[in-house]
Amino acid sequence: MTLAKSSLSVIKKILFLGTGGGLIAILAVFLTIQKTSDRFLLALENILQPQPTKLQVEDSALLLKQIQSMQELTTATYKMETIIPTSAERTLGENWTVATTKLLYLARGEVKAGIDLSEITIEDVEVSENKIAIAIPPAEILDSKIDVNNSQVYHYDRGFLNLGPDVAPQLQTLAQQKTLNKIVTTACNEGILDTANEKAQEAIAQFLAVTNEREIEINLNTELSSSCQ
Repeated sequence: MTLAKSSLSVIKKILFLGTGGGLIAILAVFLTIQKTSDRFLLALENILQPQPTKLQVEDSALLLKQIQSMQELTTATYKMETIIPTSAERTLGENWTVATTKLLYLARGEVKAGIDLSEITIEDVEVSENKIAIAIPPAEILDSKIDVNNSQVYHYDRGFLNLGPDVAPQLQTLAQQKTLNKIVTTACNEGILDTANEKAQEAIAQFLAVTNEREIEINLNTELSSSCQ
């Protein structure tokens, strides 16, 4: 009888220990699952939560170098066809004209206007996290030329009995000089610089927008004067 009670006591202890060990194991598994679940929820929250935009602020000097890589920016072209008269007289004394040589020159030329980007300095470039502001110089005449292949002497006359001086080359050169002056003056009167300023602002803004998502602001440097020469 005593042996039976002793055996029963041992069995109860084993069952108790077994039950306790099982509870500990279950508790450990539960804690592990809870920690894993917390980490999963945290990771999921990080994925679903909008991430802050990484703003890249370029160094002003680097941005300036990027702009100046375009060198001169031609943004407006004016083409013109005109007839330029020139003449030269043969005289006797101071007041008597013997004959007059006349030359008409049919000229075709063009004027180009734009921005000299080398004039932009580091002080003209402002870079912030949300905006790029650049002050550009006003447009100027970059080039004017005559299309010599499509220009010609339209008329040449040495006057009565061809007594006028035979100075065709000199009159043609003079006509070409007058042509350049005329097409530049006409282009300026037609507003070529205003057009060039508008197109330059648009072109530079589009150029910078390719590599930047920030607001682009292009202004004319009012401290510099525009010259139509």
